[in-house]
Amino acid sequence: MPDYQAPLRDIRFVMDELLDYPAHYAGLPGGEEASPDVVAAILEEGGRFAREVLLPLNQSGDQEGCLLEGGEVKAPKGFKEAYAQFVEGGWPSLAADPAHGGQGLPHSLAMVLNEMICSTNLAWGMYPGLSHGAADALRHHGTEEQQATYLTKLVEGTWTGTMCLTEPHCGTDLGLIKTRAVPTDDGAYDITGTKIFISAGEHDLAENIVHLVLAKLPDAPEGSRGISLFVVPKFLPDADGNPGERNGVVCGSLEHKMGIHGNATCVMNFDAAKGFLVGAPNKGLACMFTMMNAARIGVGIQGLGLTEASFQNALAYARDRLQMRALSGPKAPEKAADPIIVHPDVRRMLLTQKAFAEGGRMLVLYTAQMIDIVEHGTDAAEKERAETLLGLLTPIVKAFLTEVGFEATNEGVQVFGGHGFIQEWGMEQLVRDARITRLYEGTTGIQALDLLGRKVLMSQGESLKVFTKEIHKFCQAEEGSSELAEFVRPLAKLNAEWGEMTMAIGMKAMTDREEVGAASVDYLMYSGYVTLAYLFARAAKQARAALAEGTEEAAFYRAKLDTARFFYQRLLPRTRAHKGAIEAGAEPLMAISAEDFGLGFEI
Repeated sequence: MPDYQAPLRDIRFVMDELLDYPAHYAGLPGGEEASPDVVAAILEEGGRFAREVLLPLNQSGDQEGCLLEGGEVKAPKGFKEAYAQFVEGGWPSLAADPAHGGQGLPHSLAMVLNEMICSTNLAWGMYPGLSHGAADALRHHGTEEQQATYLTKLVEGTWTGTMCLTEPHCGTDLGLIKTRAVPTDDGAYDITGTKIFISAGEHDLAENIVHLVLAKLPDAPEGSRGISLFVVPKFLPDADGNPGERNGVVCGSLEHKMGIHGNATCVMNFDAAKGFLVGAPNKGLACMFTMMNAARIGVGIQGLGLTEASFQNALAYARDRLQMRALSGPKAPEKAADPIIVHPDVRRMLLTQKAFAEGGRMLVLYTAQMIDIVEHGTDAAEKERAETLLGLLTPIVKAFLTEVGFEATNEGVQVFGGHGFIQEWGMEQLVRDARITRLYEGTTGIQALDLLGRKVLMSQGESLKVFTKEIHKFCQAEEGSSELAEFVRPLAKLNAEWGEMTMAIGMKAMTDREEVGAASVDYLMYSGYVTLAYLFARAAKQARAALAEGTEEAAFYRAKLDTARFFYQRLLPRTRAHKGAIEAGAEPLMAISAEDFGLGFEI
């Protein structure tokens, strides 16, 4: 069975030293509750819960899967008991509003906990995973009655939430949905239709499930302008707010899928289920985006968590597994062979995982600060800036961290060799679980279009300028440092190139809109590498300062510098390939006709 230790030292480096979270929390209204002692206790206990409660259920849950009987789903053994412990420990309410039973701590703390959960049991973590987003959507758009009925239950975790968007004939293009909402005499709506791929759509962990459902009213306009949002509970709340009559929504089947077997991925059938309008009619997509943006960052954290799990286990194996001698001579002459960690290619695979784990953690916690400011900040200009950065970084967090997360878990299998392909080691499960992260909550292609088309080009590059200006100021402040030149000089060059390349794409798109789609994925990956380069440069600066001051943890800070150098010298050059692909333009993609794709065989 794989092992896991919460990477608390690295988490504290990013929070306390790199991003100065103590000052960040002190500047938030109510942030004084997130004192260093409280934060330390949350991190320690969260790591213990993940390792001792969730990790032992990961492989067994994967092998057992979920069971559907008569419309009711049973989660794998131990999942329900683990969820009860999770609720009893107050974890679901950590960052929620005290007005609805929450503890009022900054959202960033919940994001750190989420990484630990994703590292140890991604399938289990998906049961409570969407509840925060559902609560947020109702908090921002629900009526007072809806908030009174659902928010406290969602916050405390006794009820869980889902997001019901996708239908058999439409995924990203939600304007095509066929689910209908017909008004009834009592002010509610009868919801009828089928939704697919609904994570945790039916289960036995919580006493009720609150579905947020996209549907169309009888007089709705065509396309996405005619989508409304409804809250549809599994059990209709009675007069006391407890689960009452069973609603007309059932799980029709469970998907048989590549990974995340321990989570129920459901086909949900709504048969005149009673629903209640959330927000204004035909404005459901805007309401649902509140939930979708939170979910997208959550999926990025899944990529990070799986990267960390893969790295930890690959590292332990590489230190123990004996194979051949080092090319430069024996490194463990007292043993029959050297441990494989001495071999350069194994080190390449380990360092790739390590760099993506540490870089991804810096990106997630940098983004988490923006979320804290947007949710709790009081300075209008600071909130506006944070919201702009959050909009820009959300697709990068989601898509880049899941793309490199899948790469990292594949490298983890490779370190194990043939043993990585065998189920008992648990490495192949990480690959299977990681694969979905590149798909759900918007594929990498969709995130890339959102970044380049919507966030950057539609704002005339203004959102990107907010971030590149921050990077420019850092490079400008450090340009005289000979010790940081190896990081600052290439970063400054890439930062300038990022803006120039964006302008070039925009100019080409003025005559051919296909240029945006052709460039988008390479643009997103380029953006991800430059973003991590900025954060690694800051980490290198912090590490050098600690070493200069003198520290008992010199090895930790030297490793930080070594990892930053590896990223810059072995991973950052990938930007050259992405830039070359972008400059090739749309023509190589669009020249071949759809009919000519299949020449040589019949479909």
